[in-house]
Amino acid sequence: MGSGDVQRLLSKFAAIVASDHRYGGKLTIEAQAAALAGEALTLQERGNASQRVRAALYACAASFTSSAMWAAIDGRRFDAAQRHFARAASLAALSGEPTIQFRIWSHAGSLYRHLGRPADALAANDVARRATLTRRDPMFASLGHARHAAIHGLRGDSRAVRQLLGNAQDALQRADSGESRPVWMNAFYDQAELESLAVAAHLALGSYEDAEAHAHRSLALLKPAMQRSRAITTTRLAQAQLGQGEVERAVATAMSIPNEPSGQHPRITSMLDEFDTGLRVAAPSSQAARIWNQYFRET
Repeated sequence: MGSGDVQRLLSKFAAIVASDHRYGGKLTIEAQAAALAGEALTLQERGNASQRVRAALYACAASFTSSAMWAAIDGRRFDAAQRHFARAASLAALSGEPTIQFRIWSHAGSLYRHLGRPADALAANDVARRATLTRRDPMFASLGHARHAAIHGLRGDSRAVRQLLGNAQDALQRADSGESRPVWMNAFYDQAELESLAVAAHLALGSYEDAEAHAHRSLALLKPAMQRSRAITTTRLAQAQLGQGEVERAVATAMSIPNEPSGQHPRITSMLDEFDTGLRVAAPSSQAARIWNQYFRET
């Protein structure tokens, strides 16, 4: 075994990351990522290899398992996500690779946030934020701050949200765009994702005007390939508009989400269910609500 085996696995990991950003949450992505983690571990048992190569194979296995974990989180399969988390954390420790350890604990923070467990989410995300990596590379520090802000939104702490988003922005501006980083980091974290996390934080706070402003900025900056992220942010924009009583605009925004493939994403389906419930409460007899009800039933 040698570096060629590692590079072959890394190319497959890049394909997994690309599929996640296009489709996200799919059981097929979770299964494929878990199978590739098994492939990396099988290579450990074959032939001779240097310690460096063995550590890299553990890092590959941890990376694939973390992608399986994220697909399960995104697909609302939280029991499976917690099993992947336990496995990924163990593999990452064996690899000694700080970037994948950051990713796994940052994902854990998101997992607990989606489960409505903000105390656990803060504790997990703090493990990522305390990593020496965040002191060396402001890009990782920025992501840690932004995800912490989203968690504090659940806690209703508006002061912490604003402070953390400010810290995230400052760190992102200090980050060197030319620095070498893992493919998963380069693929998704930028100003658009920071704005998206700000939307989540302000929605949780009930700060709908702020949420809408951040949503428009995120949508303007998103890369064309980020179809799932665009659908998520658009759904949040509709929720922010509904929260301000702008029923017609909110319905038009929600109906603008493409049905394929983004509209069938489990996370977006769940968010649109929440939007439907909110609309029934806010304006059940409005013309916009009748249009939405027909559209919602048909699609």
